[in-house]
Amino acid sequence: MADLFIRLRDIRLARYLLASVGAVAVDLGIYLALLAAGSWPAGAAAASYCAGILAHWLMSSRAVFTGSVAAAGFARMRQKALFVGSALVGLAMTTGIVWAGDAAGIDPRAAKLAAIVASFTVTWLLRSTVVFRTPRSAD
Repeated sequence: MADLFIRLRDIRLARYLLASVGAVAVDLGIYLALLAAGSWPAGAAAASYCAGILAHWLMSSRAVFTGSVAAAGFARMRQKALFVGSALVGLAMTTGIVWAGDAAGIDPRAAKLAAIVASFTVTWLLRSTVVFRTPRSAD
């Protein structure tokens, strides 16, 4: 039974990784376009991350956490609010890391990559344990 749980968890993590790749593609594409247009790196990071949030919600709710998406109504609104909360944590981390990297003279693209790794880790933990937590059965 434990092996089955581990296998299912790993599959969900793989789907989350794929959804994240899609969201990062949206995020990085917009980020690089904004940098090319001369935007301030931290502002570009914040704006592009917001577009990635929308892409990630669509993919996460439809392909990753399908068995634990709340039904319509209050539960669904609560879950969306928790998702946005987790995204805001990632947004703050991303903006802060890119700002600090830029202030330290680090290439903003390298700072963005570091921010992606950090925010991925934190948002995965939040989303898998809080936002899309599988409800416990009433035994």
